[in-house]
Amino acid sequence: MPSLPALRRRPALPATAPLLAATGHTLAVAAPAAPPGSGPGGPPPPPPPRRPRATATSGSGPSGYLALLRLPGATAFTLGGLLARLPAGMFSVSAVLMIAASRDSYALAGAVTATGLAATALVAPWTARLVDRYGQRRVARPAAALAVCGALALVACVRLGAPAWTLFAAYAATATVPNAGAMARARWQALLGEDPARRHTATSFEQAVDEVCFMAGPALAAVLCTALFPEAGTLTGVALLAVGITLFTAQRATEPPPHPRPATGSAAPLRRPGTAPLLAVFLATGIVFGTLEVTTLAFADTAGHAAAGGLIVGLQAAGSCVAGLVYGARAPAGPAAARLPVLLALLTAALTLPALAATTGSAALLAPAVLCAGMATAPVMITAMTLVQHRTPPARLNEGLTLAVTAILTGIALGSALAGQAADRLTPGTGYTVALAAACAAIAFATRLRAPALSGVRG
Repeated sequence: MPSLPALRRRPALPATAPLLAATGHTLAVAAPAAPPGSGPGGPPPPPPPRRPRATATSGSGPSGYLALLRLPGATAFTLGGLLARLPAGMFSVSAVLMIAASRDSYALAGAVTATGLAATALVAPWTARLVDRYGQRRVARPAAALAVCGALALVACVRLGAPAWTLFAAYAATATVPNAGAMARARWQALLGEDPARRHTATSFEQAVDEVCFMAGPALAAVLCTALFPEAGTLTGVALLAVGITLFTAQRATEPPPHPRPATGSAAPLRRPGTAPLLAVFLATGIVFGTLEVTTLAFADTAGHAAAGGLIVGLQAAGSCVAGLVYGARAPAGPAAARLPVLLALLTAALTLPALAATTGSAALLAPAVLCAGMATAPVMITAMTLVQHRTPPARLNEGLTLAVTAILTGIALGSALAGQAADRLTPGTGYTVALAAACAAIAFATRLRAPALSGVRG
């Protein structure tokens, strides 16, 4: 069992002491009046009622998720976080379609979005560090405003026929989009405290939300850009980001307190033991995601079912979403560091299915194989994110989670490039072999996490 916070380990105070109520990172001090008729020698006053954090049941199955959403402010910040996360999947697809439509160059569009990804990898950890230091509201709102300005500048540059270099500069400004997923996970951790079962459920829920955004964001962008006008996807993403961040940060009661000066021992996540192999796991898993998507699209196109490629990729995300919710509804068995290599081994086994299906040349066989592979990804991500949350001090939590997401995005970019080369130079299904190799590498990195300092993490 994880140790209780230091505040709860203190010796009991006498009955005459003021009452202390700890909620999240907030300490409330109250001196309630004595009940009528009670004197100095009477019985001590009853303790104050606890907030939902202490009384909500962890539950299992759907009831566990409902119990989380019943906590004050949870539904509101979840809705805001959902809206704020959708643009992350919309901006890149919208930029590609918008630039390609106006400049007739997919090469330019791809280069612009690749530059934006590189900028995100550099800027996102610093934005997250500022969030930890100064608070979500004070940093997320101006960071989102800067990203909105960058997206609007990109639209203006495209419409006005500005030089190509302005597209790179404008899109790079969108790298300041705050990581709503990391901020939401930080809020759950502050709300739930040292409750591994409920934190496991919350992490699983957030992973499912990520998958929903992964499915809906690019699809919504493609529909808007093709059905309305090329700039519609970017403009809609701007509106969703502004509304989502505003709703999310408006929930002040659930916001974790800032840490202007990190406490002693809260070193930067990259300097903490076990962080490097854990980030390597995220990088390798991102390569799996990138190769699966590009290889599936290339295979479907070669097989004469180009329209079905997007649907098959959607099955991967849908399988991951459902598996994440099911996995989160059950109590985890054993330490997270011990579970991660096992789950990665299951993912590796599942990845053999699309590799085998590709040898048949049948898109009908590939679809269920990709669905099974997608179902194996969510437990891996949930367990790995749990390790990040436990290994990162609260003063650096947003930074640690954002580093993990950055590693995933970098892996997706590498995997997409490798799968594209494999599809052009070899066969469309060769990319599934690349995914298998990346999964095996992830297992090797995960085995390095089974150290004494990590093996006790059960969330």
